Amino acid sequence: MLFKLSIKNIARSIKDYAIYFFTLILGVAIFYIFNAIESQTVMMNVSSSTYEIIDLMNSMLSGVSVFVAFILGFLIIYANRFLMKRRNKEFGIYLTLGMSKRKISLILFFETLIIGCISLVVGLVLGTGLSQVMSLLVANMFEAKMTEFEFVFSSSACLKTLIYFSVMYILVMIFNTYNVSRCKLIDLLNANKKSEKVKLKNPWVCVLVFIISACALGYAYWCVTGGVTEMQTADKILIPIALGAVSTFFIFWSLSGLLLKIFMSMKNVYYKGLNSFTLRQFSSKINTTVFSMTIICLMLFITICVLSSAISIRNSMTSNLESMVPADIQLDKTLDLPADSGYSQEIIDDSKISVSETLDRLGFDTDKYFKDTIEFDLYASNEFLIRNTLGDSYDEISKQFPYLDYEMAETFIKMSDYNKLAKLYGLEEVHLNDNEYAIVADFDSWINIRNEGLKNNTSITIDDITLTPKYDECVNGFVYMTSSHINTGIFVVPDNVLNNMPRESGILIANYNAEKDEEKQKIEDMILELDSSPYAPNTNIEASSKISLYEGSIGLGAMITFIGLYLGIIFLIASAAILALKELSESTDNKERFTMLRKIGTDEKMLNKALFRQIGIFFLFPLILAIIHSIFGIKFCSYLLETFGKDELIKSIIMTAGIIVFIYGGYFIITYLCSKNIIKEK
Repeated sequence: MLFKLSIKNIARSIKDYAIYFFTLILGVAIFYIFNAIESQTVMMNVSSSTYEIIDLMNSMLSGVSVFVAFILGFLIIYANRFLMKRRNKEFGIYLTLGMSKRKISLILFFETLIIGCISLVVGLVLGTGLSQVMSLLVANMFEAKMTEFEFVFSSSACLKTLIYFSVMYILVMIFNTYNVSRCKLIDLLNANKKSEKVKLKNPWVCVLVFIISACALGYAYWCVTGGVTEMQTADKILIPIALGAVSTFFIFWSLSGLLLKIFMSMKNVYYKGLNSFTLRQFSSKINTTVFSMTIICLMLFITICVLSSAISIRNSMTSNLESMVPADIQLDKTLDLPADSGYSQEIIDDSKISVSETLDRLGFDTDKYFKDTIEFDLYASNEFLIRNTLGDSYDEISKQFPYLDYEMAETFIKMSDYNKLAKLYGLEEVHLNDNEYAIVADFDSWINIRNEGLKNNTSITIDDITLTPKYDECVNGFVYMTSSHINTGIFVVPDNVLNNMPRESGILIANYNAEKDEEKQKIEDMILELDSSPYAPNTNIEASSKISLYEGSIGLGAMITFIGLYLGIIFLIASAAILALKELSESTDNKERFTMLRKIGTDEKMLNKALFRQIGIFFLFPLILAIIHSIFGIKFCSYLLETFGKDELIKSIIMTAGIIVFIYGGYFIITYLCSKNIIKEK
């Protein structure tokens, strides 16, 4: 009997609460998809190093899944709380007819069990299908070649999903039982008749709180943008974050008291159509949901920043590879190690010879396997520190950027060596007179710092030769092949001024003397096998190849993207679902009010328009403030992402906007349609 009643209740509620079922199914599907990525890799032909990155990503996704489970668990319990609210009158009738609270708890138990089973089955079926599509995305992210396609079902991801969501549903059952045990008949029967009393706050207090909150929020914005250099440590960066969160709360609190008062003074707007009804409804809800609106706003803010940054990192790293890794191999070693360096005598002796000589002793024939070879030395001396080369700009720059190490020795390269390198890299060559120097850099923040010294025409003296800047700004370029912009500045000087300066390192850059990828891989394997050479313990040589940089960069970018997508989508779904369920609950409470409007002659078109505006304002309110937060949050993220480059940030923001419109906008439309169904006259 109770089981049949539970089935009838579910069948009757599916139409009104499609969002609840949709969110449960979507949560299960997403949870399965991201935990099944490991199984999808069996369809890809990837190298061992790439597979290690994928394995690391899977481990990180498993850890993130625990956090996601807490978010989804909170969402399910929160959603269930609002669903219970609508059924107060139904439970009151059950009690009036003599049904015990224990039987009502059993009905809820069966309902939760059935809903849980349906959402798990449908979600797993949907997740299994979408995970096959995800395998294509994984392959694209890691630039792997797909082998023969085969349908894959991840039993480990399925088991993990079943365990996590079963625990969530058990918690919901306990929560429902506890609520039923505390309910009173009189409260259940009169729940729908209780009307929220809108209290008009003192407008002057609201204005004062709003001004103070806006100023505090402005200061937090400045800290993470204009004052970013002051916020480099974890304890300091927490200050503007906490200040922004508290300010957001009080902005919602003050606006809840101001908006209605402002519109009430605008009589032409307030008394037009059903605006007075819509505005009072909105003011009433925001007045009692200030905390939840704050949480939703902050979750949307995190979503925008996480998605934009994650997608930007991946796109930037991929695009950087094309321009910043122009050669096949880079080998470098420290030169001229002093006797007291702590290294063995064999390594110290090896540091006196070039990279090519070391390779020869290791048994590797550079003439046979390399082409387009360029070998050069970099120089450094403690007589030329960063603070010395900034000239009169040092005092101001050190105050603006106090965290930088100004005691580091500058790096120098001969003009002829750099121009050979620039020709191979496709960069701008540098041509100097005997008394000139130039600085090559590609790290934006450091370019700005270097430019201050160059604009002041800061001179340097090497071996009694005084050099002045050739240009008043840095030349865009680099020496080391990497996937990031990390060149903080290398001095290019005439060849004859470095005769007495100590060598810092020797570098050899070349292309493989091969055309096919398989042949290039064989040469790379030979280089890796040099570690087994008898002479290997005598060297400190390091290799960095295009293949390894591609695999590492693509793997890191893909890992960040997947984690960002996982967290961003879950936060977005949670935010939208909480708003949607809150609106559905409010629509249930307001059903009598809409009925009253019909009785006084309001047509359905006006009612639907008022409902649309009411829900639209409620969805837009936290989103607008979250977007404002994100403008400054993304600007702060751009400082952190500077080494990857910011060229792809606009594209990632557009992609993020598309995701938000699709998911957040989708929840808004479904909420409106479901609310419209709730308030319509039966």
